[in-house]
Amino acid sequence: MWRPVQSLRTGSSVSPGMKPKLAAPASKALGHGRRILIVTDAWSPQVNGVVCTIRKTGEELMALGHDVRFATPENQLSMPLPTYPEIRLALYPGKRLCREISRFSPHMIHIATEGMMGLCARRICLKRHLPFTTAFHTRFPDYVHARFPFIPKSVVFAALKSFHAPAARTMVSTQRLKAELESHGFTNVKLWSRGVDTGRFKPGRPDGFENCGLQLMRPVFLYVGRIAVEKNIEAFLELDLPGSKLLVGKGPQQHDLSRRFPDAYFLGARTGDELAALYRSADVFVFPSRSDTFGLVLLEALASGIPVAAYPVPGPLDVVGDAPIAALDEDLRAACLRALEIPKKAARQFALTRSWRASTEQFLANLVLIP
Repeated sequence: MWRPVQSLRTGSSVSPGMKPKLAAPASKALGHGRRILIVTDAWSPQVNGVVCTIRKTGEELMALGHDVRFATPENQLSMPLPTYPEIRLALYPGKRLCREISRFSPHMIHIATEGMMGLCARRICLKRHLPFTTAFHTRFPDYVHARFPFIPKSVVFAALKSFHAPAARTMVSTQRLKAELESHGFTNVKLWSRGVDTGRFKPGRPDGFENCGLQLMRPVFLYVGRIAVEKNIEAFLELDLPGSKLLVGKGPQQHDLSRRFPDAYFLGARTGDELAALYRSADVFVFPSRSDTFGLVLLEALASGIPVAAYPVPGPLDVVGDAPIAALDEDLRAACLRALEIPKKAARQFALTRSWRASTEQFLANLVLIP
């Protein structure tokens, strides 16, 4: 359950009328050696943008001299989420979480997800009058509605608003998402942008396919992410495109889509240097999702020198805007073909402006100190 990045005094209480002390930017008054607790339901064996963001932020916080610990469902009683077996739901984590918060005595608490771990941590913080921050990573209203169309998005937004309401700050990845949440009545919404590991994801020898035993006809159109209904992958697979379609990732739709689209290549999940090699070997990265809040894979593709084809929707619009390193079009086929003409060097140069250190500095500035 507890994952120290580097290595809880009993948590100081805050009287109900006392305002939490806001954290100063890391480069100024925050200093070093803060104990930071990050509570998350998203953890291994999940492979997605949320887990990557949390891990990379923890690593950068450690490099800045802070003591970081994760509270996760790992190594405790849990059950798989229906249709998402790699997502574990922690069962009865309250006593252990209470005990460890007292032992670790964090200076700051961040609740990263709205699952069982997040709900438990929220309850403890409210009971002890400990200020905390939250993050809105996932468009649950869209995901729930995609699976259960009879559930209105407004109902899910109302539940999420209730969860985040007590937080001193709720962090979101883009200005567009900030405005959307505020339109639904969310308050104290702050920006926390994302970064990319430009050391791992970079141009290089296009040998990723051969290393996986694949001989693909060019051009190669690549998708990386969960194989799930909310990702709108079918829209990509139905396109009449030259060359090959390659999908990297796993999820509940993988078996069905691989059966219905036998000409596409499904590689399953890949990570680390193997994933980086697949990125740099592709010709175009296709992002068919209409609901992602950010799309970290967009930055990974761009850092690899691979231009992007996507719909002109939140997520791609927030990541690439009108920069000439992506083709955004409601006609996804037209976007894919146009992306073939985009210079790879321009994509790489754009990604070099996004770093995990800058993202982590922003995260730190959004945290609140427990007085």
